[in-house]
Amino acid sequence: MWTQVYEPVLGNTWLSALVAAIPIFFFFWALAYKRMKGHLAGLITVGLALLIAVLVYRMPAPLAGASFGYGFFTGLFPIGWIIINAVFLYKITVKTGQFDIIRSSIVSITDDHRLQALLIAFCFGAFLEGSAGFGTPVAISAALLTGLGFRPLYAAGICLIANTSPVAFGAIGIPIIVAGKTTGLDTMALSEMAGRQLPFLTMFVPLWLIIIMAGWKGAREVMPAILVTSGTFALVQFLSSNYLGPELPDVLSSLLSIVALIFLLKVWKPKSLFRFDKETYRPEQKRETHTAGQVVRAWSPFIVLTVLIIIWSIPALKEQLNQLTLEISFPILHEAVAQAAPIVPKTTPYAALYKLDWLASAGTAILLSCLASLLFVKMKFSEWVKTFGETVKELRLPLLTIVSVLGLAYVYNYTGMSATLGLAMANTGFLFPFFAPVLGWLGVFLTGSDTSSNALFGNLQKITANQIGIDPTLTVAANSTGGVTGKMISPQSIAVATASAGLVGKEGDLFRFTLKHSFLFLLIVSIITMLQAYVFIWMVP
Repeated sequence: MWTQVYEPVLGNTWLSALVAAIPIFFFFWALAYKRMKGHLAGLITVGLALLIAVLVYRMPAPLAGASFGYGFFTGLFPIGWIIINAVFLYKITVKTGQFDIIRSSIVSITDDHRLQALLIAFCFGAFLEGSAGFGTPVAISAALLTGLGFRPLYAAGICLIANTSPVAFGAIGIPIIVAGKTTGLDTMALSEMAGRQLPFLTMFVPLWLIIIMAGWKGAREVMPAILVTSGTFALVQFLSSNYLGPELPDVLSSLLSIVALIFLLKVWKPKSLFRFDKETYRPEQKRETHTAGQVVRAWSPFIVLTVLIIIWSIPALKEQLNQLTLEISFPILHEAVAQAAPIVPKTTPYAALYKLDWLASAGTAILLSCLASLLFVKMKFSEWVKTFGETVKELRLPLLTIVSVLGLAYVYNYTGMSATLGLAMANTGFLFPFFAPVLGWLGVFLTGSDTSSNALFGNLQKITANQIGIDPTLTVAANSTGGVTGKMISPQSIAVATASAGLVGKEGDLFRFTLKHSFLFLLIVSIITMLQAYVFIWMVP
């Protein structure tokens, strides 16, 4: 068994962290400056990480290669499986002409792109995040917005930025639940703490989305819609997380926000129309009329998707489906690496169990939605199969990006490089509450998952908080709330968004689009956490 070493460079945390960060710096440079294609940047970055793992961390080469392989297959399933089927569902509606009716039905509510972004990217995306997570909200929402006439870069970028505050409670609260299990802290207390941080960000995100799209003047014109959406979401998010638990904040907040916004739009309209395609947009499209039956049939793939995702999220059923999961000890790697203190209380074998939850996966629920769609839309089964094949072919490069960055994440985790970076931030002493969200942000950037980030850094957050004399509930929750701000620049999320919006090869452009917003949101969460640690201590449960 090989034991992780967290200070391989002269026994110095900061020097070791600097070396461990080299692949990350390269990835930022490759995407943001060189605008390198995602799959190429990902593969080169993995190569750098493997070299550092073997030459600096002295990890045996077979273990380093196996850690990449573990991430590679995780990228294919469940992540790649979700993305393929989400894009496939959208393509079914386009191929059958049903998306024209979907577009018309949305336009009948509002043909303003600012309000459509609030409805689809923020509200509906949050519902998908709360129900399924794992890339589903960005994949579905970005495709819908692109079909509604959004510029592809804005469709993808807006969905990534909107998918921020719901992430901590995504997939029926899994990130918070995992944080509780990893640290031994009370899950309800962590839910309450996250629910006393995220609503502040939630109040800001819808406003910021519209400012990005239309500037401050454009945002003022739809301020009633922004306030209704953000206010409803934030209030329900606070109440549900503090009095019900971590499972339902996203689902309840999103559904009530959709209802509140639609009711508002029945009695109020903005003075001017904002659309990216205003020059080519024909207002008479709005006057196209369809029967209720036609509209329901057009939306039926997404209605079925919503129903199945809710069913798949029922704990009792999920437990039954999980019994059919194939759990495989990953060759070479499983328990061949040991984590050491202070990342874990004592030296512990690091499991590498590949779970093929082929039935419990959200991707399977989406595929069943695609199959059920045949009952409602006019599409031959042979055309259905052909469309699926076309989808897989079109997504081959995004899938390569995803498997490479998941491989990178697992190399970082199993070598201990991510732990080195975490320990460096933990050495900031009095300022640690400010950097606690940064640690979560880093974890989500590396792994693409708030759940994985909490599992990776949760215990370190708890240990460091106890050392400096603050409540660990705050820092562990901040790992999750800070992590949500890293979701929009995670290579995995970028690949999902580019695949859905037809931007394959433009990963660098999308990364540049979201990067500054990620830093801004992270700064907001860091300031909130710092204030709660030393000024508003009463806010910590």
